[in-house]
Amino acid sequence: MLQVTNSPFRQDQVELLNLLLPTLTEGQKIWLGGYLAAFQSAGEQVAAALQEAEAQAASAPAAPQEVTVLFGSQTGNSHKLAKKLSGRLQDQGAQVTLSAMIDFKPNTLKKVQHLVIIVSTHGEGDPPDNAISFYEFLHSKRAPQLEGMPFTVLALGDTSYELFCKTGRDFDQRLEELGGKRLAPRVDCDVDYDESAENWMAGVLAYFGQASASASAQTSKAADPSAVGAGQLTEYSRSRPFQADVLENLNLNGRGSEQETRHLELALADSGLRYEPGDSLGIYPRNHPRLVDELIEAMGWQSDVRVVLPKSTEERSLKEALTSHCEITVLTKPLIEQVAELAPGNGLKDWLLSSEEQDIRAYLKGRDLLDLAQDYDWTGVTANSFVSLLRKMPPRLYSIASSLKSFPEEVHLTIRNVRYEAHGRVRYGVCSTFVSEQLEPGETVPVFVQDNPNFKLPSNPDTPVIMIGPGTGVAPFRAFLGEREELGAEGKTWLFYGDRHFSSDFLYQVEWQRWLKEGVLTRMDVAFSRDTEQKVYVQHRMMEKSKELYQWIEEGAAVYVCGDEKKMAHDVQAALIAILKQEGGLGDEDAAAYLTKMQQEKRYQRDVY
Repeated sequence: MLQVTNSPFRQDQVELLNLLLPTLTEGQKIWLGGYLAAFQSAGEQVAAALQEAEAQAASAPAAPQEVTVLFGSQTGNSHKLAKKLSGRLQDQGAQVTLSAMIDFKPNTLKKVQHLVIIVSTHGEGDPPDNAISFYEFLHSKRAPQLEGMPFTVLALGDTSYELFCKTGRDFDQRLEELGGKRLAPRVDCDVDYDESAENWMAGVLAYFGQASASASAQTSKAADPSAVGAGQLTEYSRSRPFQADVLENLNLNGRGSEQETRHLELALADSGLRYEPGDSLGIYPRNHPRLVDELIEAMGWQSDVRVVLPKSTEERSLKEALTSHCEITVLTKPLIEQVAELAPGNGLKDWLLSSEEQDIRAYLKGRDLLDLAQDYDWTGVTANSFVSLLRKMPPRLYSIASSLKSFPEEVHLTIRNVRYEAHGRVRYGVCSTFVSEQLEPGETVPVFVQDNPNFKLPSNPDTPVIMIGPGTGVAPFRAFLGEREELGAEGKTWLFYGDRHFSSDFLYQVEWQRWLKEGVLTRMDVAFSRDTEQKVYVQHRMMEKSKELYQWIEEGAAVYVCGDEKKMAHDVQAALIAILKQEGGLGDEDAAAYLTKMQQEKRYQRDVY
């Protein structure tokens, strides 16, 4: 129990710490490391790792002979962190091999001296596309024994998914099974990964001998958004977003449509932000004001009470904190477990102990903090203690729908508004509703560019390109064609597009028609599922054109898929496999191997969500 007399904390801070600390898991303790300097982690695992690393560094070579950094990334976060760590290792004299897992030759794994893995978990516990081949190799009988090979894993994930950080956990477990020895413990990161990743990097650098005070100070400065000095050009990023002016916010759907799809144009002038077709833009949204007001009322709080923001020392009013800084629309089991400790007499803790896992999952699905506030009594729970347990508002990523060459100093997005009814009330997509209801021309919105090296046009402009993007999945292909128009690319292009109704849901119809007329777009096949008695989707159009599609692929065409991962992307991949079997005369295994080879050659790329 923390006492005021032997700590630097105020009385209210002591109460919060004494309430919170006994409830934390080991992983949650690691997350608290973000409150301290990079080499003073509060998490017990990270602290232990640093102590062990300092001892090992005394006998280890100042510069390791070789470090292999492998990343598996779907949206680019793991790639970015891998480059960051590699640069720091090189600065201290290490010889670093940095590679995407798909580009790494598995038969050289036995020769690796030190292995560092940074990998995200995609969808429902799956490896990202560029990690699949290495993941399968490592879990096969062909994987070599790695007696004593030092390794460490940084896992990226999202606690709102049941199989949180599963891919990273799998890699960590398998490397241990093969005889590897951890040079630093695995760290599992939630969507606000910056501080946890920074502390993990500190442990890795300490192992290789970089634990000096000057290095720690430099690392802390680099991680601190306020560390940009006066007169320096601000480098906008995820942790320091740019306030972009809204130029246009238009509804792309026609009269009578059941959908609302916004075309959002933002100004990037004076930001220094640059992007390429295939990249994404991150937006920090605001929660729906009605949800915020109803949550405050249900908990019996006052909206103007001051609270400390999550993972911060800054204070804001409760209403501002819940509106702009905290995630309140997603329930996770770890969050409910912590919240249950705030009011142990209200029955939530007993429900957790007595419920089956599937019952807990069923409750979490589609519910938010307002449901929790309405279902249980929170009398006596303070706003500050409650807010301290929440996640920071995570950004939402959207595929960029413009080419910077076509629209200098602008960025365009295609965002479909999400609104549905569940558990007796209307639910809102946080960012999509924020864009559709709250963003008017002249207002600003915090944004950053998210590089996506796994979804890029071929370097050779003569390469044929096949693009498959129903609904808002067509957004990056507007960017692709705009770029190719500006470059004067002469390679063939083929777009498969689908939505509900031709008359009201044909997004960017005039632009596709112009590009078809001018030859920028060679051919286009559409599928409007509600215009026919039997629903027709893009995969059906692909099968109808299987002969020509196979011919394009044999000619070296690159295939791109963007959109819903749960259904569409699986159906499209199944259609591609079927086409390879039907037109190429391949068996199941050979067709799958053909697609895998295309993936390795960057000829089959997906941006799915």
